Amino acid sequence: MEFGLGVEDDVFRREAREWLEAHLVGRFAAVVGRGGPGSEHVAAGERRAWEEELGSGGWIGLGWGDGSYGNRVATLTQQVVWAEEYARVRAPGRYGHIGENLLAPTLLAYGSDEQRRRFLPPIARGEELWCQGYSEPGAGSDLASLRTAAERGGDGRWRVTGQKVWTSLAHEADWCFVLARTEAGSRRHRGLSFLLVPMDQPGRIDVRPIRQLTGTSEFNEVFFDGAVAADVVGEAGGGWTVAMGLLGFERGVSTLAQQVGFEEELRGVVSRAVESGAVGDPVVAGDIVRLWAELRIMRWNALRTLGGAPDAVRGGAPSVAKLLWGGWHQRLGALALRVRGAGGAVGPGDWSAESPYELDEQQRLFLFSRADTVYGGSDEIQRNIIAERVLGLPREA
Repeated sequence: MEFGLGVEDDVFRREAREWLEAHLVGRFAAVVGRGGPGSEHVAAGERRAWEEELGSGGWIGLGWGDGSYGNRVATLTQQVVWAEEYARVRAPGRYGHIGENLLAPTLLAYGSDEQRRRFLPPIARGEELWCQGYSEPGAGSDLASLRTAAERGGDGRWRVTGQKVWTSLAHEADWCFVLARTEAGSRRHRGLSFLLVPMDQPGRIDVRPIRQLTGTSEFNEVFFDGAVAADVVGEAGGGWTVAMGLLGFERGVSTLAQQVGFEEELRGVVSRAVESGAVGDPVVAGDIVRLWAELRIMRWNALRTLGGAPDAVRGGAPSVAKLLWGGWHQRLGALALRVRGAGGAVGPGDWSAESPYELDEQQRLFLFSRADTVYGGSDEIQRNIIAERVLGLPREA
């Protein structure tokens, strides 16, 4: 199947563009271009309100099917169009991404009708935000070695105890989906369950922000001490299947929107290179051309995958996409500072005790992108997945 856009998609693009132009005004105009990676702490109130604005327009959950949950009905190509238009106007960084693009498809694939009716409409309205409780201090890329556990009490409810780390936006989230060991003595992939846990449990859940190189704290440690889970998705003890299914949804249509954002960042770096004269250096010019070409390849690869690639290709597509963009974004961040020379080490504001250092967009890009090849599954793990599951090579000892 060829992945292409038709007349209906052009009409949908105009509708999306007009809606965004009409609604990114007033209080929301102030957060255009803000709230992306490294600055997700910015304008929290306005961006939470923006989620509800999107929900009122039906723009959350375009790929959820027949519109039963308050979402618009949209084809795959229309979802791509919306993602591209959203990124192109630099609309605010999404607080609801984890609920909309990770949990919702998981509930549609593995959840019960009751779970879908309970959790999808509030996500579609932009009212309930989610975070992801996967990684732990001793179980990052090797997720199967997690130690967070849950026991079932006499009332039939699961109580979670343990620690999660690198939990994006946990300090803003209303809910967390938690992968926990529910069968005592089980090992690796067996005996895990996918639990839905409300975050408003004082004394049972403690969220501690992690200060990063950028000076911001969108990542968190989360400590559970007998936190009560509201529900389990799929079978108790069968959480590994659900968890891996969710990771397959993590890099779908949103990958194309991410690439539009990357294109804007590359354009900014090129402009700075022209201003500073660095573009006259043949090495810098070569790096710019290489980054431009690689970005085009990433787009074509994403379209090929969405358009109906063979099963073997689709099976490794999330890992290939992560490998491609993680390294690319790091190289862009390094180039962003190199074209500025010594001036790249000077911040945009004066030092003060209240604000020890400030960063401009390109400095933040450089520092935050150091993590790109680690979070979301390290490059080493992605290569293992491709080798073992796609190429059929022997498993690592």
